[in-house]
Amino acid sequence: MTPITRRRLLASAGIGAAGVGLGAGGYLLGQDNAEASEGSGTGSVPFYGEHQAGIDTPAQDRLHFAAFDLLSEDPAELRELMQEWSVAAVEMTEGQLIGDVNTLPVAPPDDTGETVGLAPSSLTITFGFGPGVFDKRGLGLAAKRPAALKPIPPLPGDELNGLESDGDVCVQACSDDPQVAFHAVRNLARIGRGTVVMRWSQLGFGRTSTTSRSQDTPRNLMGMKDGTANIRAEDTEAMERHVWVGAEGPAWMRGGSYLVSRRIRMLLEVWDRSSLEDQEQTIGRRKYSGAPLGGTEEFEPLPLEEESDGKPVIPVDAHVRLASASENGGERILRRGYSFTDGVDESLGELEAGLFFIAFQRNPEKQFVAIQRRLGSNDALNEYIKHVGSAVFAVPPGAKPGGYVGEPLLA
Repeated sequence: MTPITRRRLLASAGIGAAGVGLGAGGYLLGQDNAEASEGSGTGSVPFYGEHQAGIDTPAQDRLHFAAFDLLSEDPAELRELMQEWSVAAVEMTEGQLIGDVNTLPVAPPDDTGETVGLAPSSLTITFGFGPGVFDKRGLGLAAKRPAALKPIPPLPGDELNGLESDGDVCVQACSDDPQVAFHAVRNLARIGRGTVVMRWSQLGFGRTSTTSRSQDTPRNLMGMKDGTANIRAEDTEAMERHVWVGAEGPAWMRGGSYLVSRRIRMLLEVWDRSSLEDQEQTIGRRKYSGAPLGGTEEFEPLPLEEESDGKPVIPVDAHVRLASASENGGERILRRGYSFTDGVDESLGELEAGLFFIAFQRNPEKQFVAIQRRLGSNDALNEYIKHVGSAVFAVPPGAKPGGYVGEPLLA
């Protein structure tokens, strides 16, 4: 682990560096940047709160997601990691440099420096724990494992790559500036060196979901509007019912959520050769307006019972039908995915691109897994996609000022 500096110890105890005269210039500079940028939509999002930021926060434009494996089964080292990470997350989301501002030429600086002069750009940093954390005997956490936290089982159509799946701890960094998101993961990985090692990571651009009523519905790489029926943060009843863990979970998870990630490769060359009619029949919506087939406006209810010439207006294997709450016992998930492109698939000479799917929910087995079983078996969209990566994490509730994420679990 990176040694804990005096500034970090003060911060983890809830004492700001500016309050004791240490690093005050850097703190004020970060605050000025944040305040000056709020009007342009690039301000700061508080790290502390009832829930971790990055779940019901309006989805930002960029993502850097990383999964780490633990190298140690010493509970003190995991606790120190989360303390250090939480302090650094506070600093970065406020637009500060992390750690001490080092001007000594013979020592490496605490912060890698690529965000100097940049606004926080609505940076959020969200932490989660994978099932493997609770299997490590040395950590002694088996009795605290939530019943809902299980590895995602094999699902129809899976073509998973183990190098792009699973992990003990995850970091989701979202921002409106890609360099700010990258900086967050880079510096957290640096702080954790010796305690964790990065297993896999994913950069994302172009959000593919709307998590607030203030946002327009975006388009995915297939050119379709994506996430029209997504839960919005303003719908507190839906958030309580489908997203936030309640009394059914252990005390340390109440107010948290479960994150499922899926790396979904889109076979874009095949899709691009398909007719407009086939594309719309596959999804169940008009490509340009986003309206459901048989409708004229994007947010109309799906006409799942309507027929034309003896056939359902929305085909029985259309994606929106099979993913709808009415077809899944009323279950819904909060989607928060991003498009990605990772160059070229050398074996096929095609774009390595698609959707990095992220969903938050109260119970992955009842929600994501149940919905995906239906989609994986019958969805017409399966002709154009394949799932190549998968992971699940328990995302604890937010930390209190001076505390750290996961404190009720690890303290």
